[in-house]
Amino acid sequence: MNTQSHTLSHVRASRSSSLAAFRALLVRDATVLRKNVALFIVRTIMQPLLFVFVFTYVFPKIGQGVGGARGQEDFSSLLVPGVVAIACIFQGIQAVALPLVTEFSYTREIEDRVMAPLPVAAVAIAKIVSGALQGILAGLVVFPLATVVPATDVSFEVQWIELVTFLPLAALVGSSLGLAIGTRAKPQQVPLIFSVIVIPVTFLGATYYPWASLDPIPWLKWLVLLNPLVYMGEAFRTALTPQFPHMPVPVIYAGLIGFVAFLSWLGIEGFKKRVLT
Repeated sequence: MNTQSHTLSHVRASRSSSLAAFRALLVRDATVLRKNVALFIVRTIMQPLLFVFVFTYVFPKIGQGVGGARGQEDFSSLLVPGVVAIACIFQGIQAVALPLVTEFSYTREIEDRVMAPLPVAAVAIAKIVSGALQGILAGLVVFPLATVVPATDVSFEVQWIELVTFLPLAALVGSSLGLAIGTRAKPQQVPLIFSVIVIPVTFLGATYYPWASLDPIPWLKWLVLLNPLVYMGEAFRTALTPQFPHMPVPVIYAGLIGFVAFLSWLGIEGFKKRVLT
């Protein structure tokens, strides 16, 4: 009986120590973010805000809008959910992938992290969670800005249940993608990441148009289902502008959860390989 009690106490103490270490890693990242909040805001809003400014403000003002006044209003409403999705996925790459590249090569800061009383996989999961929290924050920052910039009215019919479930899932997709990239990229490959991964993912991610509008190009419509940003864009379109065509909600949930599981596994395995070899 005493042996069992001692074992149980040891397990509880070990679990408590692990949770404390996990929280410490998150607090460490939050502290760094707080010290660099201006940089965070700039890198979060710059690209999405430029997209919104050019397509929904400049184009209508110079007579280059999409489909007349009504078309311009519809396009502005369509674009905002896509821009929020872009903010989430970009933040995941910027908050997880790019720091990991330097931590594994130049600074070797990763060695400090793996000294925590945690399994290596848990350190990787902390990276995903930290990146996801920043992705959620990025979405919350970009959304209000993207609604006030367009020259035309923006119409929303917010579905709160979908929004509060899709936002964390989308942020987890972005951060797990960042982990998968960061554990496999070398510093000299960073420009290649943006050329080969980020730009194609963005332009083929159903962010500027609904996925259903690809019906005239069936091969592309099915090919882009391999792009996680498609499910993120459709998720926010469903949650913010359900009056437009969008994927069935169960398909969106399945796509987001599937990519979180796959990319997390890919990233954690890559993380363990980089740390242990």
